[in-house]
Amino acid sequence: MKALVIPDIHLKPWIFDRASEILKEGKAERAVCLMDIPDDWGMELSVDQYRDTFDRAISFAEAYPETLWCYGNHDVSYPWGKLETGYSPYAERTVISKLDELKDSLQKKSQIAFIHRIDNVLFMHGGLTAEYVSRLNPELLDADIDEVLEAVNSASDKYLWNDESPLWYRPQYKDVEAFRKEIYTQVIGHTPVKEIYEKNGFISTDVFSTYSDGRQIGESAMISIDTEARKYEKVPVMGKLGYKVCTVTVDEEETKTC
Repeated sequence: MKALVIPDIHLKPWIFDRASEILKEGKAERAVCLMDIPDDWGMELSVDQYRDTFDRAISFAEAYPETLWCYGNHDVSYPWGKLETGYSPYAERTVISKLDELKDSLQKKSQIAFIHRIDNVLFMHGGLTAEYVSRLNPELLDADIDEVLEAVNSASDKYLWNDESPLWYRPQYKDVEAFRKEIYTQVIGHTPVKEIYEKNGFISTDVFSTYSDGRQIGESAMISIDTEARKYEKVPVMGKLGYKVCTVTVDEEETKTC
């Protein structure tokens, strides 16, 4: 199966428009969204943008009912009452109610979780390591993979709201291999990168996040991944206004339109 990966949203509803176009073009059979739907630089007062972005996510879920959704730290920070960078007290009720509405729009409750597996690919926000699995329960190191994922997905915030959890982990900054890397590839978001890349069994995809001045950090692309062969290809994505975004270096990183 080919799965389209929708990386961190952060109040950019147009990302769902581009994902829809890619699916209509037949470049993937279903989508997996790595979420982080709310919060962005200086948007704390823009409650309408929070509402509109969640509404677009919900309409996407209804249009593509097989889509899987992976909670991000910014999503669960609201129902868990955990302060987070960009957290909006003004949009708190909106986020909590819209998250419930998103869950209610899904065919199965299991379609929204911290980790999903399709064949030989694991999808999550941050990344899963053997060290974390051992911390959760040492017996899980030799358990069936679905048993491992069930343990993670049913874990409390005590085990998930920390830097080593699949919600927060940042393998981009460490030389650590993905859990069962020889069998499963992990597709992750969470950490902004300049280009999509694979390292140590992790494929990093968060290329739509921005600097504080609104400039896009990464290339403008998503991936379509063959979940059996674990091979992926980049799919170019048009920007918010219908143009491609290219990144050029002029002294410091600067985003311009092509």
